[in-house]
Amino acid sequence: MTFWEHLDEFRKVLIRSVIVLLILMVVVFLNKELVFEKIIFAPRSSDFILYQWMDSLALLLKIPAMAPAPFKLELQNIELAAQFFTHINISLSLALVLGTPFILYQLWLFVKPALYEKERKSVVRAFGWCSILFFIGVLVGYFFVFPLTINFLGNYKVTDWVENQITLQSYIHMFTWLIIIMGIVFEMPILFRVLSRLGIISKQLLKKHRKYAFTILLIVAAVITPSGDAFTLFIVTLPLYMLYEISILVSFNKKAEGNEEVAL
Repeated sequence: MTFWEHLDEFRKVLIRSVIVLLILMVVVFLNKELVFEKIIFAPRSSDFILYQWMDSLALLLKIPAMAPAPFKLELQNIELAAQFFTHINISLSLALVLGTPFILYQLWLFVKPALYEKERKSVVRAFGWCSILFFIGVLVGYFFVFPLTINFLGNYKVTDWVENQITLQSYIHMFTWLIIIMGIVFEMPILFRVLSRLGIISKQLLKKHRKYAFTILLIVAAVITPSGDAFTLFIVTLPLYMLYEISILVSFNKKAEGNEEVAL
């Protein structure tokens, strides 16, 4: 195929992906009550499933201090069109998250003809694991990172006479940012596995520089967190470092396995 034929095929991939995203966006938009009441705004009160788990764990271990205090984060809107555009932005964001497997599949169809059989198997595994890890990251962000973050920040006060008045835009910004970022950073094991396969890094190198890696991950967490507080920084750094340890497990030993034909 010529360059222009490749470009035309890629255009078809983009068109199909955009069509699916638009369909998903419309579906999400039409299910406003389910999306906002049952999903997005669910973590703002102590009825959320994470807090119920923490209550059960505190009861099981007989440590009352582990149970979070009852709370309900009240939101307010101060801009006329903010709620409508928030609805649209959330519909697009969720459509992107839900459409990720289809987009990856379309990219696979585009690159498939240029690959050998062994390469195709490796890419299929890579795309599969990328999708799985992305959704795991999204779930971790939704069920763990985001609820603990808003619970801490929403109830933190420098003095009792200053009440927290959280805006809708602030809540939605933190929700979308943390959820999508956690989905992206969970691709770290795949990235490190590929780099070790190429001989750029190795299992020994990752083990040797654990201390430096922790510092770098701390800086990355500070950059990607929408707020600058230490609590959110810790909540985001913890899963990042766990991903680093998993990356060590799935990476290859350069000396022992560097010349082997290894698939993802």
